Amino acid sequence: MTYRFCILHSLALGGRGWSASRSPGDGRARFRGFAQSGSSPGHPAFQWRWSCLVAVLFVAVPLDSCADERDDKLDRAVVRALDYLVTKQRPSGGWEVDAFGGEATSATSLAVMAFLAAGHVPEEGPYAPALKRGIQYVIEHQQADGLLVSRQGHGPMYCHGISTLMLAEVCGMLEEPEATACREALEKSVRLILTAQNVAKDFNNMGGWRYTTNSRDSDLSVTGWQLLALRSAKNIGCDVPAENIDEAVAYVRRCAQGTTGGFGYQPSSGSSPVLTGTGLTALQACAAQTAEESSRGTAYLKQRVIHPKDPWYFYGVYYCSVSGYKLGDDAWQELKPGLFDTLLAQQQNDGGWRAENGNERPFGTTYSTAMAVLALSVEYGYLPIYQR
Repeated sequence: MTYRFCILHSLALGGRGWSASRSPGDGRARFRGFAQSGSSPGHPAFQWRWSCLVAVLFVAVPLDSCADERDDKLDRAVVRALDYLVTKQRPSGGWEVDAFGGEATSATSLAVMAFLAAGHVPEEGPYAPALKRGIQYVIEHQQADGLLVSRQGHGPMYCHGISTLMLAEVCGMLEEPEATACREALEKSVRLILTAQNVAKDFNNMGGWRYTTNSRDSDLSVTGWQLLALRSAKNIGCDVPAENIDEAVAYVRRCAQGTTGGFGYQPSSGSSPVLTGTGLTALQACAAQTAEESSRGTAYLKQRVIHPKDPWYFYGVYYCSVSGYKLGDDAWQELKPGLFDTLLAQQQNDGGWRAENGNERPFGTTYSTAMAVLALSVEYGYLPIYQR
């Protein structure tokens, strides 16, 4: 029988939650406060909260040997992937999307979040310089209207939503003067998301987002990123009116397909596992998922496990892993092997991942590798937006 240590904490933390897990980068237990904190392990606020910890009890928890073997393989895969990603960073500080022919705020933000999700922070550790350069790249490429894009593709709101989410997740981990610069950029980007949402739309599209800031229709894929970004920004104190969250949640629910339990690209569209993971994650982030939506979504994801040859596999395995984990232990233990065993088998010898399906292949290996790490690291619990 093999064991992994878990930590029970005292309520002397004033109601703040804590997560504990091994950082795959150094193999040591590391801690991070969340829910109103966002302090890194070396931050004075972290040290103060640690001094308030009255009792720490280590309990040996027996684990299934197959599960333990999978977790060890997962840890090694994440370490290799991060070593691969850091070699792909450009001198500008950004990471590339091959289809764009150069660096992009979206690829840069996904790469930064991959390191954060694995327990690395921008103020300490071996990847700190790469992280700070990546964050600075995104901030420097914010447009006058708040749009976070370095290259204008056909769907700049994808880049913007992903980059806003990254800034919201990392803002509390930065020290001055970077913290102020990040906060100012975040507030501008949040205002742009709200402005784009408030464009006049018909009932079916109301509350959602699409490719551009003035789109008069919506889709669940773009909406998922904006809603995660708003929820994360609201968590750290940005001004996000509750009605905007409510309207976005209502749009997500209209994309649910009553006959299958899954979610579609737009209301009345057919279901897919990719979009079901997206819809469930968006609702979970807002604590808006009902028991019925949870059970129906779980049943759908069990029935239709995503496969590497499916369209948008890496996009889907990311969202299905996040939503599956947040569904709770019972559902997650059923979903995890089908998601992770297949994903781990796709890792290349250099540590990266490459898309098999033609619609993702043009985006390059930074995209696919970062999405794979974000999926595999969901249990580490370092990114606040993905915690249960």
